[in-house]
Amino acid sequence: MNVLSLFDGLSGARIALERAGIEVDNYYASEIDKYAIQIATKNYPDIVQLGDVTKLTDDFLKTLNIDLLIGGSPCQGFSMAGKRKGSVTKNGIEVISLEQYLKLKDEGFEFDGQSYLFWEYVRVLNIVKPKYFLLENVRVTKKWLPMFNEALGVEPIFINSSLLSAQNRPRFYWTNIPNVNLPEDKGILLNTIFGENPLVHNLYGGFKETKPRVFLEKSPTIRAASGGGAIPSVMLDGKFKEEMSLEYAKKNSRTIFPEECEQLQTLPIGYTEGVSNIQRYRMIGNGFTIDVIAHILSFLKK
Repeated sequence: MNVLSLFDGLSGARIALERAGIEVDNYYASEIDKYAIQIATKNYPDIVQLGDVTKLTDDFLKTLNIDLLIGGSPCQGFSMAGKRKGSVTKNGIEVISLEQYLKLKDEGFEFDGQSYLFWEYVRVLNIVKPKYFLLENVRVTKKWLPMFNEALGVEPIFINSSLLSAQNRPRFYWTNIPNVNLPEDKGILLNTIFGENPLVHNLYGGFKETKPRVFLEKSPTIRAASGGGAIPSVMLDGKFKEEMSLEYAKKNSRTIFPEECEQLQTLPIGYTEGVSNIQRYRMIGNGFTIDVIAHILSFLKK
């Protein structure tokens, strides 16, 4: 199978293909982050790195003979937790179709943020015409969901990573792989990673003078560190308290290590070794939950 992975990151799609038992003949990756490329190449030296998706010409893409197109385009503009501006130009024009995007791109318009890269996925999909495709994205707002569905020609499958991991990570998956259903809940809880009775507190953003947030049994979504890198933290107290003082929370918390974040994303432990911890947190948060992608891809064999 020839695979093209857009926004490839640490090549989580390659791990998922391997885990699903799908044989790969050629794996082409489009990625621009040098640290993610370094980790992907370390683990899979045969990956063919293609660089920036916006620079991949139509003529070049037509030569690849792709069987599977996969990717998770940047989501901040579509997320219920993000800016909700969608895909827009820097002067505020909403981009709602591939034709409009290509016209604006040809005319030299600049785009706000990275959510416009969804249209690059659609562009590539229309050019390479793969047998199968898979796009992962956040639980987008009602305003933008019909646009995704129309552009991709399918409605999404909703899967929370909590079914296959110790992390709450609700995501939409658009695919033409037939007969994909929900995975069975494996019942994986935080104590499989952190030991007996862990409490995850204030996962990102440091401690604030507010009532601490406490999550039992499942981690909140692991996300990319921002602003120089917010380090996730965990409480390992073993006793649930409805009211916790800030002083108590600080005293009983410690950093979540990259290897633990890898487990929350069902990555192989140590997969991201070789770069700084900040870069490890960032690429782990930007990536797939591997076992969810492997579950979806397993239906190719059926």
